[in-house]
Amino acid sequence: MTEGKPVSGSEPPTAVKCLVWDLDNTLWRGTLLEDGEVQPFEWVRDVITTLDGRGILQSVASKNDHDHAWARLEALGLAEYFVLPHISWGPKSEAVRAIAERLNFAHRAMAFVDDQPAERAEVAYQLPEVRCYTAEDVAGLTGLPEFSPAVVTVDSRQRRTMYQSGFRRDAERAEFSGPDEEFLRTLDIRMAIARATERELSRVEELTLRTSQMNATGVHYPDSVLRGLLTDAAHEVLVITMADRFGPHGAVGIVLLERHPKVWHLKLLATSCRVVSYGAGSTVLNWLADQAARAGVHLAADFRRTDRNRMMEVAYRFAGFADATCGCTAALAVPGEEGVERLHLTPAFQPAPTTLRLTAPELADAALPHSR
Repeated sequence: MTEGKPVSGSEPPTAVKCLVWDLDNTLWRGTLLEDGEVQPFEWVRDVITTLDGRGILQSVASKNDHDHAWARLEALGLAEYFVLPHISWGPKSEAVRAIAERLNFAHRAMAFVDDQPAERAEVAYQLPEVRCYTAEDVAGLTGLPEFSPAVVTVDSRQRRTMYQSGFRRDAERAEFSGPDEEFLRTLDIRMAIARATERELSRVEELTLRTSQMNATGVHYPDSVLRGLLTDAAHEVLVITMADRFGPHGAVGIVLLERHPKVWHLKLLATSCRVVSYGAGSTVLNWLADQAARAGVHLAADFRRTDRNRMMEVAYRFAGFADATCGCTAALAVPGEEGVERLHLTPAFQPAPTTLRLTAPELADAALPHSR
């Protein structure tokens, strides 16, 4: 079915994060420039709304007149489902590449559907990790494993609207004249760090699955493991959410922390790449450092270098974490994952953030087992 790079049969296929649609004879029956009042194929609307509800973004790469095609999508009530549409006469591989770059998605998380073999071949040649599908495949896309996330969370169902709000933020930022810090203050950003409940576990698991650029270890914590940690008094499972005047960002991060008498072990920090520019990772690390300083303990953090998480390493180093040389780390178990390093910080009190309002628990007051 797919014409892009094959997926190993021994591993589940990488989830598709964005499907890019052709229009003529793929989304709708006929050619817009010749047939005028084109109508979508019978199954298209159901496929689009189902994928949207699963949190899979959708876009357009079509060789057409932009205004004409977009007006037709609006008339059909479908335009709202598409982000970053590329409707022009250029190569479709360039359109798919540009969409992936703007979304900050790896090519392996992108998919493309087109009725024309030559168009699919051009995309597959230029972008071999993008999975390509025929127009005949469309009716069955929702049944494929790569389009069927195991869990659909509240954040999944509003992912498109969160990205669309993000594009409006970006547009306003581009027009703002002044330092970035001043612009961030205009957004009225609110960050909340809270202890996860069972109801939020699916959001936490999804973050460990979807986040790679700002994931300190790349380790996936399944639901069963997270549930066990919720009942372990030595562990903190924390969910980070954000919102601003444009709307909610949803769940944007997870902290997995194990408390020891002299050191707190930061097993995992993962934040969404969508909030990197708002300093989310640095804010969380500074908050943890302040809490540890109040509790009179050191911080040790697990970190595994990957091809994609260089920004997370920079955040750790900027916060003052260095290669572990302190004896406090002797209390910690040997890392269970290959390639995991251990970083160390002797914390100091930190000032409150200046570009956002932070609401968070007092971990320093939870030295003894706390009830949930």
